[in-house]
Amino acid sequence: MSIEITQDELLSNIESKIPLLILDIRAKDSYMQGHIQGAANAICDSMQQKQVIMSKIPQNMRIVLIDDDATVAKENATMMARFGFDAHYLKDGMKGWDKETVKSTQDTTVSGDNLWNSIKQNEDVFLLDVREPQEYAEFRIPGAVNIPLSRLFMPGSQSEIPKDKKIITICSHGNRSMVATFALAKNGIESTSLVGGMAWWNQVLNATTLKEGDVTIIQVEKIGKGCLSHIVGSNGEAVVIDPTYPAAKYIEFAQKEGLKITKVIDTHQHADHVSAAKELAHSTGAKLYFSKLEEYKLESEKVEDGNTISFGTKHLRAIHTPGHTAGSMSYVLDDKYVFSGDILFVEGIGRPDLRDQVEEYATKLYDTLHNKLLKFSDSTKVFPTHHGEGVRPTENGIYCTTIGMAKKLPLLDLDQAAFVSKVVSITTPRPMNYSMIIKINKGVIPMSPMQIPDLEMGPNRCSIKM
Repeated sequence: MSIEITQDELLSNIESKIPLLILDIRAKDSYMQGHIQGAANAICDSMQQKQVIMSKIPQNMRIVLIDDDATVAKENATMMARFGFDAHYLKDGMKGWDKETVKSTQDTTVSGDNLWNSIKQNEDVFLLDVREPQEYAEFRIPGAVNIPLSRLFMPGSQSEIPKDKKIITICSHGNRSMVATFALAKNGIESTSLVGGMAWWNQVLNATTLKEGDVTIIQVEKIGKGCLSHIVGSNGEAVVIDPTYPAAKYIEFAQKEGLKITKVIDTHQHADHVSAAKELAHSTGAKLYFSKLEEYKLESEKVEDGNTISFGTKHLRAIHTPGHTAGSMSYVLDDKYVFSGDILFVEGIGRPDLRDQVEEYATKLYDTLHNKLLKFSDSTKVFPTHHGEGVRPTENGIYCTTIGMAKKLPLLDLDQAAFVSKVVSITTPRPMNYSMIIKINKGVIPMSPMQIPDLEMGPNRCSIKM
């Protein structure tokens, strides 16, 4: 059977309503300028990506590939036929097509940064998450609707998808979401695939600036993960506390406020995300600070309880606050602000079980909370390194709490024995890849930046929800 198909045969296939998928594999710009009605733009840059995408396409569909002159389409159709697909290519490609074409009104892909800008600007977008329900339940973009790709090709499955909104398809890495655009295009629905999926969504950073007196605090949120970093500025200089990747964004955020990064700090060895502290210090020439009580294999200044780190006209004072890790440090500014790392959050407290000494660490956590942090005045502002799902920022867009509010958290009214007993009994899934991430942050094993999105995939799990 020939895998070549003429334009008349293709039109006949379209009119007959047979299960049909038309994939236009030309460059995005060419596709957007004019394509066959119902065709989806399918650009696969590697054999691995082609194989992944093919594994998501139902094999009971006729597939027609289209390019400019049929050369590449023929090669790919031949390959797909070998894999058992009813695959064909359009004879002479678009150069030989003399029928009507349509233009796209929206791009076929969107980056995480651009999607975040659309969400911030309250654009009317419909987020279609095509992962399986268990993946969706694990973590998702707020407001996304789940219709698994396995259902999307079924008749009637697209009835709840609005026709008057910009549709963004979402999956783990951008492969299933691309196939979802095929399924939607087949029914005349334009959509846009999130590049890199949830893995790269986790790499989007957003900065919010708080200015109080002579202090500038830029809170940097890792949107998909709930990680929080802080650029603390005074008199043109800045300290960065707990930076995440991509490191270059911190330089951009600081420069926007007229600040030069001179010091970089990690409060502790993180377990749920890869620290960008070393790279940021290297790229800016800033001094790098790690806790002396953590087992780092990286060169840095070593911080002990009571040490101060100066910048501009200000000083950060280190307080040893164990409980989440043995060497965790919190940093105090002017006795008005505490940067608490993973010890105290807006909605809860740090988990003590990630180093497998849960009872010992829970006891230290109690002591840290009651005999150190909660001793500050009720008005002291606390800036944590994470926030959980559902936690809302304050009216100025900053995720923070006060010591007075923290005292009202559940568990903190218990005595030490009851607190330890309760905390030890709480079981929560650990962060994905946490053991490897700890080793990377410790400097024990090397890491390529391209590994980060997959390593950090999944929800933030460094706190005890109460």
